Amino acid sequence: MNPKQIRIFIKPYCPWCHKAMRWLDEHDIEYEKVDVIADEAAFDEMVRISGQELAPVIEVDGKVLADFGPEELAKFWEKMKTTN
Repeated sequence: MNPKQIRIFIKPYCPWCHKAMRWLDEHDIEYEKVDVIADEAAFDEMVRISGQELAPVIEVDGKVLADFGPEELAKFWEKMKTTN
């Protein structure tokens, strides 16, 4: 799978966000980190695409997984691989 755009919307103090980024790093997945606390427009975008205010939110080529832990991220990533 070669996604064109991977963004992870995070809150810096969020332990789930750090776990999600660690999972991506461990799997050598490049991504753009978007701090929704430092950037109000990014927060608004996260809410628009996910329908909620909780982080982390990951967007992979327009497909969104919201408010997740590493287990859900692994399942989401496997599903993305099989649909591409």
